[in-house]
Amino acid sequence: MKTRRIAVSTFILSLVLLAACEGQTQGGDAAYEDMNATYVTDEEYTEGEADDVMFESPEMIEEEPISTEFNTEEYAYLPENDFLSPGANPLSTFSIDVDNASYTNTRRYLEDGMLPPVDAIRTEEFVNYFDYNYPTPTKDETFSVYTEVGECPWNADNKLVHIGMKGYTVPIEELPPSNLVFLIDISGSMSDQNKLPLLKKSYKMMVDRLNEKDRVAIVTYAGDDRVALESTSCKYKEKIKEAIDNLESGGSTNGAGGIERAYEIAGKNFLPEGNNRVILATDGDFNVGKSSDGETTRLIEEKRDDGVFLTILGFGMGNYKDSKMESMADHGNGNYFYIDDIRESNRVLVNNLAGTLLTIAKDVKIQVEFNPEMVKEYRLIGYENRVMNNEDFADDKKDAGELGAGHTVTAIYEIVPGKADKTDLKFQKNKSKNSSDLLWVKLRYKKPNGTKSKLIEMPLANESRSWNETSEDFKFSTAVTGFSLILRKSKYINGFDYDDVLTICREVVSMDRMDRVEFMQLVENAKMIQEAS
Repeated sequence: MKTRRIAVSTFILSLVLLAACEGQTQGGDAAYEDMNATYVTDEEYTEGEADDVMFESPEMIEEEPISTEFNTEEYAYLPENDFLSPGANPLSTFSIDVDNASYTNTRRYLEDGMLPPVDAIRTEEFVNYFDYNYPTPTKDETFSVYTEVGECPWNADNKLVHIGMKGYTVPIEELPPSNLVFLIDISGSMSDQNKLPLLKKSYKMMVDRLNEKDRVAIVTYAGDDRVALESTSCKYKEKIKEAIDNLESGGSTNGAGGIERAYEIAGKNFLPEGNNRVILATDGDFNVGKSSDGETTRLIEEKRDDGVFLTILGFGMGNYKDSKMESMADHGNGNYFYIDDIRESNRVLVNNLAGTLLTIAKDVKIQVEFNPEMVKEYRLIGYENRVMNNEDFADDKKDAGELGAGHTVTAIYEIVPGKADKTDLKFQKNKSKNSSDLLWVKLRYKKPNGTKSKLIEMPLANESRSWNETSEDFKFSTAVTGFSLILRKSKYINGFDYDDVLTICREVVSMDRMDRVEFMQLVENAKMIQEAS
């Protein structure tokens, strides 16, 4: 059984007790109920109860530290974005990213008593793990756009610009039918409890959430690939779950062969008006066949234009190949999650199933044009491997990120107010732009089955709010950003530390948002680990 050894901090316990005793808010009542809930371990979980139980809390159990003697985990090197002058570089262009694997993988490290590798930290995946109260769009709007400018807590002379998007929400019962292929790594490296056993529980939870109009096939791979279950209606859920239960690990890892077979089956059962998706579960350790990052990526790219999208679920530790899985998801019209425990399975595959399965916009790109009369310098925080050439923005042949139903995406810029040193006056030459605007936001996206992008444009006035005037979402996402910058040892953090992150959180975190309370616990964990090192 996978267990955890970090104790809940005195501060978090005091929050829970205070909220429970006073009973003044909905959050307080929820906290009291949580403290008296029935807890289960991974082994005690049974299908159908995911929405009715709490999973075993971290303070109840203990764990031995992870051995790093044979650690072969892989993370891509990502140097952080630098400040640029809008005089010489007025445009900033990048692809959106709804992945959040970096956050949950970091959570695994911190709950196991270790700081994560610097290269494991992708700021945008920290920020986008959380939902924000952006305006709710209609289906016709596809998504809403929210902007806010406020003070930067790690540099009082600078400002932060937040650009948020929220996709329209689709109730689970209104989802179109799904043609799913579960592609499952059953190689020898998947034998650990937090790999294949957890993976099997996760997929069965998802099957319970599907309905009769959905279909599931199962492809496995180890030394070779095989079809463990032909495409089967979810009317026969017990048959599907039995096939999952019968999976056993062993052998080498012919991932490329499994991917080819999975796409073949997805194509054979393609639903023109439905969701067509391969869901790959693995630790990413491909060592037979087309095992290089480049070859696997090219294979994924060949398949992505056929209307079959990709979801990747990462599992395990020790030989976890983050760089390979993120590359595949980025190039395959996909999303990428790291499943560190059964609670995260419940979050991704049950509570947020609509967003995981249904893509409402693809090839979503953002381009920001900064006014050189108002902005001396700017830098995009995060999205380092999503930055695009400016000319790619209007090129519909260039691949970009996908937005799922109900997903929120946030991009944050740090700007230095003032006049750029070198100005080409491009901003002012466009008569549609006001010379007093701070910047101009442009977005492009395609419908899931579309080939031509739509353009959205809007100005952002030079109206900065004081810290006290900014929204709770602005403050919390700023705290999350700051935490990620500390972990990745950013050269721009200027002494901002864990206590500063906690100070912001105490201002805005309440007990009705347990994911945010848990974030505070992770900050406390990181602080304790740092102090002990």
